[in-house]
Amino acid sequence: MTKYAKHFILGVLCFVLTTNACTQEQSTDIKDSVANEPSKLVVVWTSGDREVALKMVYMYTYNAKKNGWWDNIRFIVWGPSSKLLSEDKELQEYTQKMKDVGVEVFACKACADMYGISEKLEELGLEVKYIGEDLTEMLQGGWTHLTF
Repeated sequence: MTKYAKHFILGVLCFVLTTNACTQEQSTDIKDSVANEPSKLVVVWTSGDREVALKMVYMYTYNAKKNGWWDNIRFIVWGPSSKLLSEDKELQEYTQKMKDVGVEVFACKACADMYGISEKLEELGLEVKYIGEDLTEMLQGGWTHLTF
């Protein structure tokens, strides 16, 4: 092997090792920055099924916030779930319990208007608003999401 070939191979090896080290360092920086960001969860509840609400949706959302599994939790009542919530006292009490531990609770105004219950949901302390754009921003902004 010629002297120039050895220098060429040595140069390629240095380049590969340097590039690999930089990539690993950059990868660690990205992981560290993600790990330091607050965790954000949006729960979208659409089901009109009471059992699903009590035994899954509300139970997980409440405990996730109460136990600090997520830093920020937003709960969106959308579609048939809004009608169920407007009629069910136990779910209304559970909604207040979630708010008391810091879950932000919203209802889709377009859906609530279709059922004629916007005022009822506002009386229950929900922020009733057109939610599509906000949900899109959360999804595009890296919020983890659960849909029931």
